[in-house]
Amino acid sequence: MTIQEISNLIEGKVLCCGDVPDVKIDYAFSSDLMSDVLTLQQEHMVLITGLANLQAIRTSEMSDISCVIFARDKKIGEDILSLAMENNITLIESPHSVFHISGELYKAGIKSIY
Repeated sequence: MTIQEISNLIEGKVLCCGDVPDVKIDYAFSSDLMSDVLTLQQEHMVLITGLANLQAIRTSEMSDISCVIFARDKKIGEDILSLAMENNITLIESPHSVFHISGELYKAGIKSIY
């Protein structure tokens, strides 16, 4: 599934690095605990979180995650947007809960990590 397809499915708004809408995503991981994210070693993965701060971007950078979905209509600040742009990480805001987003992506064929 592409980032653009994911964004459409979850009624998301692509904020940054939307020039890569055809990037393929096969896996998703939902977490607000970034130490759990750091333990993952999976390519083509999207992170779903409600943690709207720089730590989510720094963690994604270290984990080679190319797309972060911010749930619960969290609004992304300029500092987060700037860091994501520096690291070519696509950001998506969605009005839905982490649970809802995870379920929709799972139904659409995105695989879970565990």
